[in-house]
Amino acid sequence: MPVTVLLVDDEPLVRAGLRAVLEAQDDIEVVGEAADGAAVIPLVSHLRPDVVAMDVRMPLMDGIEATRVVLRTVADPPKILVVTTFENDEYVYEALRAGADGFLLKRARPAEIVHAVRLVAEGESLLFPAAVRQLAANYGTSKARDAMERAALTDREAAVLRLMARGRSNAEISAELVVGVETVKTHVSAVLAKLGARDRTQAVIAAYESGFVAPR
Repeated sequence: MPVTVLLVDDEPLVRAGLRAVLEAQDDIEVVGEAADGAAVIPLVSHLRPDVVAMDVRMPLMDGIEATRVVLRTVADPPKILVVTTFENDEYVYEALRAGADGFLLKRARPAEIVHAVRLVAEGESLLFPAAVRQLAANYGTSKARDAMERAALTDREAAVLRLMARGRSNAEISAELVVGVETVKTHVSAVLAKLGARDRTQAVIAAYESGFVAPR
């Protein structure tokens, strides 16, 4: 089955460009478009896309609030890929904190756009660039540090989280730690449960905000 995508952006040319790139792939299908975050809920409920590629800045409802609403109101919500002009935009970081699964620069090359959609659909978060990692570190609080301490990760879970924060996939973590992929998945699940994180992206944010992983 193809990965189904809903495009949400107030610029028709951006939507047209993304559609052209994605629909050139045999395993990706664009099932709908919207010009504002306010239209996302009914479209998600009707179309049930696997991924929503959503602009972070829109006139009526921005991508941050739309992300919150989708995750709060939709059962089995889609993955959300934030589309942005600037990688160090604090709006991007707020969208990730709100629950978005990754981000995509509007100037990305076609191959990068396709890779981002596939990666998010598979449930593995995108690598944060240095600018976004630094933003996460800047949001660090004693509350985040205390939460990380309370999680009491094992040495192996800690190693897995560090590699997740570097953007490694399960297969890459498996190869680096010389363990099976299923073992990695078990450790990832344990990390998410201990941190109370919804997904890998939220766990990585916790890692940077707590200082458990330093930006570099």
